[in-house]
Amino acid sequence: MNAIRDRRDEAAMGEAERRTPVGWALASLALPMLLSSLGTSIANVALPTLATSFRAPFHAVQWVVLAYLVATTTLVVGAGRLGDVTGRRRLLSAGILVFTLASALCGLAPTLGMLVAARALQGVGAATMLALTLAFVGETVPRERTGAAMGLLGTMSAVGTALGPSLGGLLIAGLGWRAIFLVNLPLGAAALVMARRYLPADRRAAKAGRPRFDLAGTVVLALTLASYALAMTVGRGGLGARGAALLTGAALGVALFVRVEARAKAPLVRVAAFQDPALGAGFAMSALVSTVMMATMVVGPFYLARALGLDAGSVGLVLSAGPLVAAMTGVPAGRAVDRFGAPRTTLAGLLGIVAGAVGLSMTPAAAGVVGYVIPIVVITAHYALFQTANNTAVLADVDAGERGVVSGLLNLSRNLGLITGASVMGSVFARASGAADVAAADPAALGAGMRATFAVAAVLVVVALAVSRASRASAAVPSPAGEMS
Repeated sequence: MNAIRDRRDEAAMGEAERRTPVGWALASLALPMLLSSLGTSIANVALPTLATSFRAPFHAVQWVVLAYLVATTTLVVGAGRLGDVTGRRRLLSAGILVFTLASALCGLAPTLGMLVAARALQGVGAATMLALTLAFVGETVPRERTGAAMGLLGTMSAVGTALGPSLGGLLIAGLGWRAIFLVNLPLGAAALVMARRYLPADRRAAKAGRPRFDLAGTVVLALTLASYALAMTVGRGGLGARGAALLTGAALGVALFVRVEARAKAPLVRVAAFQDPALGAGFAMSALVSTVMMATMVVGPFYLARALGLDAGSVGLVLSAGPLVAAMTGVPAGRAVDRFGAPRTTLAGLLGIVAGAVGLSMTPAAAGVVGYVIPIVVITAHYALFQTANNTAVLADVDAGERGVVSGLLNLSRNLGLITGASVMGSVFARASGAADVAAADPAALGAGMRATFAVAAVLVVVALAVSRASRASAAVPSPAGEMS
């Protein structure tokens, strides 16, 4: 009788899923993606206000941003795997709830320490949303429309990034800094209701047939990633004794993680999966390109303000051009992937990013704002194309039971690239500018620093192109009989 009832339940769930419009399911994924990216960008604009409100130095208030970033980076893979094990809709709903409650705690925080702790908790919810929104695409969208779905999610991520500074500025000016966190409450409530109503229900599995959750591997990976993230962020471009110790800890953590996973019955990450040309190359390219994209965020404000002499309002307007272009390009990029295939569009995206980076490496300050904006538009438009194609290629042939962890790894590679880029590309910019403090460097030195930074960025994307080519060549070689591809 139980078996018959289970089959009836599964049939009912399948029928309900078929009746659910794809558009509503995608909207239920797009809103959590918007919230997670908005949570990253909206806090940056509040740092000066928070420093004044809490009478704290900048190195203390910057942890309002870093706590969120470190928590997200540390937990995104574990969250993806937990969704594979326990059920994705259930865990995504929990992640939205945690994010929303943490937003309320942020808005009510009486001290800076409480605010930083609440932001870390908010990052826990964001890690879950980031990992599971991509993983859900395979369950909610027909295969021939996967690229368009990935493009939409990329668009929502770009919209959140672009909207954060402007929305945050308006809220702070009108209602105070607490409003930038409390605005998430109605959005989070809507996201939770939509996820419960429109996303496919988790299928019941017999207890004996459920995959195990690798707690040991999850803890080791989380500590390793936290060590690396802190090494890259605490030093702010310089290594020092503390940064060196953290990096050493991260390296030892990687070795320990590989050993733990080799012995685990149900590993968090199957290390052999990185031998798959599509997966390994997709993760590597994502990290390299994200490192380059962070250069635009690190260099842009200083170059525009100091080298070109723009006021704060004009700097913010120019900086919003990139995310806005990415937002407008996301959906067309998805359609291009569906029409021309992921490999071709990945190549086109990388070539466009190289062209934009080379353009910036040769742009004289005399070219002014136009000389800066045109290459940035080229970079961001092609980044949207690359990201959509790469996400589609990585997740295309992943087993349903592995989508969560692979999606988590994809987001992890992006976050690691952003963290590394903030440190490494910031250091390149500072050294090429020839000043201990780039805020005090003269305009000519900042122009030279900008050109050198994007020359390095172009080299990194060329490396990504080489990875793409090597991956395609490896995939074209047939595997020997009996050997796992």
